[in-house]
Order: sequence, then structure tokens, then C-alpha cells
Amino acid sequence: MHLARFPRLKFAHLPTPLEPMERLSKELGGPEIWIKRDDCTGLSTGGNKTRKLEFLMAEAEAMNADIVMTQGATQSNHARQTAAFASKLGMKCHILLEDRTGYDDHNYNDNANVLLDHLHGATTAKFPGGHDMPGEMEKAAQAARADGKTVYVIPGGGSNPTGALGYVNCALELLSQANESGLVIDHLVHATGSSGTQAGLIVGLKALNAGIPLLGFGTRAPQPKQEQMVFDLACKTADKLGCSGIVTREDVRADTSYVGEGYGLPRQDTLEAIRMFAELEGILLDPVYSGKGAAGLIDYARKGHFKKGERVVFLHTGGSAALFGYDAFFTNTSLAQAAE
Repeated sequence: MHLARFPRLKFAHLPTPLEPMERLSKELGGPEIWIKRDDCTGLSTGGNKTRKLEFLMAEAEAMNADIVMTQGATQSNHARQTAAFASKLGMKCHILLEDRTGYDDHNYNDNANVLLDHLHGATTAKFPGGHDMPGEMEKAAQAARADGKTVYVIPGGGSNPTGALGYVNCALELLSQANESGLVIDHLVHATGSSGTQAGLIVGLKALNAGIPLLGFGTRAPQPKQEQMVFDLACKTADKLGCSGIVTREDVRADTSYVGEGYGLPRQDTLEAIRMFAELEGILLDPVYSGKGAAGLIDYARKGHFKKGERVVFLHTGGSAALFGYDAFFTNTSLAQAAE
């Protein structure tokens, strides 16, 4: 496994901290919980997509791209980080945003990540939910190419074998930090959506024969679809690295019990997790990804799925900027009740 042979722009603030959450651990009264702070990767409040973009945007630079295009939901963290990365490279950025929630709140549609997209100089186009977003992105790319532009297209979430390399690298980084601190990791958990983070981690952990169980808490797709997406991408990522066959279907575990009504729709346990992390640890989560991942972590600890004394690492995928698009859930009683 030779990551160094792939082009990479080292803009992320790495390594990200690995630190204990003592007050949360005490509150839950069972496992010893640690957090891997990938909300601290830098570039416009950080997040997990910055690791992926180090490899993706290196490809864009290598092809002398004039413009980078990507797509995601209205409050996409990936879109915001792509826009920030493009601004640092002096590239144009165009983002296709899909309405997956139906919220008509001003802050949701124009503030938070959307505001940051525009501050970084990106242009955006909005589409109703259920649209063929990859197809719309290809149409936009073809139009730009017809205008003489060199376009680099990034899939939603930056989740392809190139982007997943960022989380192969994260696995190496995490194991090095754990070794230095004498931390034996019994479980690694995180929020999983477009699958690149989990796929990359699986490949990295398997390549190093780490033996650490990895669990993704789903944020959108049903369990069979989520696990199949992760497995397919993990296999392609392993192929890209020259270590085909190291990933088995049994390596891929996702629990989608905490998705609720759908993507971007927080449940009461999502809101509780956000409050607990904020009040006990001074750490901000988001209602779309990390909040649902943390809700799963908390519920597993309460139910004894993580045993007393076991060391559990929660990978914080970032996204706190989205909170400012969801302020009504914390100030509007009817919305908070609707999440129950």
C-alpha cells in the first residue's frame, strides 16, 4: 500500500487531535469514549471531506482544471469544503444543491453552509428533491466544456476511490496516535453517508491488520444499500492501492436505526446528542451526520453494546456550520417536538 504515489495537496491540519471525552464517558457510565477530531481539519470550519479533497483536488490541479463541480444537499458540508479548497487554488467552483428536506426556513436555505459556499466564491444551482443529481451535474459540466472550460467533476461527498484515499490515510494516522498514547481501541464508530469515509477506513485498517471493529451509523440509505455502497467502494479503493481482495463483506457494518424520517431530518435523539456533546465536552456536532452518529454511540453505550471499560473512538466528521441552518430546532418548541 503506497499512498505516496498518488498526487495530494497537503492543506489539511493533520494529524487531527485524538482525545478522551471524560465527562461524556462518566455521564454514560460504561465505555471509555475518545474522539478523533476530524472537525479540526481546517478550511472553512473543517470536516471529513477535506481529507478526501487533498487527493481529489490534486487531480483537478494536475489536469489544469478551470472549474470544479460537485453536488449535494442544501446544507452540504462537502460543498462548503470543496468551495473553500477551490478558492485556495484559484479555481472556479459550481455546486448543484438538492432540496432533500422540504424546509422553507430562511436560515436553512440561505445561511450556514450555503452562506459559506457563496463567501468562498462558488456559484450554486438548486434542484428539488429526487432529481438525478449526477445527471444534472454532467449536463452542467458538458455546457462548461462547450464553453471551452476544463472541468473536474467530484461525486457527492467526494466518495470515489480517489477521495477514499483520504481515509485510508486517516486509518494510518489514527493507529499511529493510538500507539503513541498506548490506547488500545476496542471499537471505532462514525456517521456514514456517501460511503467514502467508511470505505477508506476499512481499507486502511485491513491493510494494517489492525483488528479494530468499525461501525458506521447511517444517515440516509437503508442498511442493505448502505453496506453495499461501502463494500463496493472499499473494494475499488483496495484495487486502486494494489491490495485487491483484502476487504470482505463481513468487514462492512452499518446501523441505520438512527436515520429517522430521512436525510437531514433530525430526531429527538439527534438533538439530545448535540446538546450532550456541547454541554459536557464543548464540542459541536451537526444535525445531519455527526449528530446521528453520536446518537447511535450514546444509545449503544446505554444499552451495553459497548461494555464497561471498553475504549470506543468516535470519529467526528465535522459539519458544525450546518447548525446555523437548523437553529429553529433548538428554539422552536413545535419543531423540537416534531423530531420526537
